[in-house]
Amino acid sequence: MQNKKRNYLTSRKIQFSEAINEALYQSMKKDRRVIIMGLGVDDPKRIFGTTKKLKEVFGSKRVFDMPTSENAMTGIALGASLSNFKPVLCHQRVEFALLSMDQIINQAAKWFYMNAGQMNAPIVIRLIVGRGWGQGPQHSQSLESLFANIPGLKVITPSTAYDAKGLLNSSIFDKNPVIFFEHRWLHSTYGKVPKKYYKIPIGKSKILKKGNDITIVSNSYMTIECLKAQKILNYYGVKTEIIDLRSLRPLDTKPIINSVKKTKKLIVVDNGWMNFGISSEILSVVSETIGNKFIIKTKRLGLLDTPIPSTRKLAELCYPHCIDISLAAGKLLNRNFIDIKKKYNKWLPTDVPNSEFRGPF
Repeated sequence: MQNKKRNYLTSRKIQFSEAINEALYQSMKKDRRVIIMGLGVDDPKRIFGTTKKLKEVFGSKRVFDMPTSENAMTGIALGASLSNFKPVLCHQRVEFALLSMDQIINQAAKWFYMNAGQMNAPIVIRLIVGRGWGQGPQHSQSLESLFANIPGLKVITPSTAYDAKGLLNSSIFDKNPVIFFEHRWLHSTYGKVPKKYYKIPIGKSKILKKGNDITIVSNSYMTIECLKAQKILNYYGVKTEIIDLRSLRPLDTKPIINSVKKTKKLIVVDNGWMNFGISSEILSVVSETIGNKFIIKTKRLGLLDTPIPSTRKLAELCYPHCIDISLAAGKLLNRNFIDIKKKYNKWLPTDVPNSEFRGPF
């Protein structure tokens, strides 16, 4: 109790992007082997502000831009990790990393295994996902399930500033290659974050809200929509249990199983496409584990099964939101929340998360 009180007193509200920046700064202070590389890490915008002042403090040998040659630079980062460095490679969009999939999947993910555990590849690859601003089919994708499918990789998807800092610190000092996903709509969100250096264990999901009526599971930005849905459902007397995955690989399903045993109803809100995605995996695990013991009602929500259009009005139809989640909960509960759309329509996001949002980079 005393430690919790001390942490609260030393915490302050900062943005998600500032929490990322603070984790990078403190990790670089802690270990001279930590280096930061990527397109835009030292440009004026500093990747949504996440790499601000790092070059000024640590110099250009530890914080540096790179050529537009993702495959080659990923190979260089991997080589550095095998030479006792701890590189953090930053991509401003997840799609840029697709040019380096051979290095990530065939090299980094396999290195420990192919060397019988004698060599590690402690590399962190920051991938920014998200939506809006007319990014369209090639720059609005959430491709977490691609990386979560690969043995040898760890995949992190924080939804809060507190988790972003703690999980990034853990990722940097993990012995394995870590894919660290950041939703760009989260960068401007605020949360209480301790000033001190701390870690959060990788592979542990988190119960954000406790309830007995229905279980809702999500990760990354969609957790924000789930928390909005929890407020809506609470108005109607529905007690919702919200579970934030935080890590997709390893995937912590025990809290989900325990929750569904209690509620018998499960909604999984995918940050990406539902087909062959994270939500499918979770429903499979739940079905195989307790499906023969309990009658469980389930529902998946996720991106519409189509490339994301550039047109705002069409793009808005592709993403699930708090009203969709609330209505889905109503169906599982056999309740008709007929006035939700009218009452909470103002909560729906459009093409930008807030008025301060000024574009993709």
